[in-house]
Amino acid sequence: MTAKGPGFLGDLPPGHRERLLTVAREVSFPAGMRIFEEGGVADRFWILRSGRVALDTHEPGRGAMVVETLGEGDLLGWSWLFEPYRWHLGAQTRDAVAAYEFDADQIRSAIDEDPAFGLAVTRCVAAVAIGRRLRAARTRLLDMYAPPGTARQARSGGAAP
Repeated sequence: MTAKGPGFLGDLPPGHRERLLTVAREVSFPAGMRIFEEGGVADRFWILRSGRVALDTHEPGRGAMVVETLGEGDLLGWSWLFEPYRWHLGAQTRDAVAAYEFDADQIRSAIDEDPAFGLAVTRCVAAVAIGRRLRAARTRLLDMYAPPGTARQARSGGAAP
């Protein structure tokens, strides 16, 4: 498998990208499928090749609230890298999705075996987890709790629930 382009894979150095892709499995999900639930075991992750996935959190009395919508090239799931390996959000497809799937144990072992590979992958995951997702969640929270009639459209690309 070879892939570059925008997103997570494009951010990895070529050798590390190829190493990661050698253990990828191509998968697909139909529209409307629940991929994982908040609090569930994070034992795998995906890099989206096509389609969209909504990340959500359950809010009592309101149900699932969309935090961000992911698309081509995006990393789906970062909780597999950090203990306790539990999903911090839920995920549901918006339309049909094609993705590369990775086994978390296998990638964590590769990270432990090769510090340069581990640093590259960890930096890319942290950029998504700490940078992009935190900003998207903050923007969504501001929109949710703004006074009525003043909510802004989330800049994360997420649609209102």
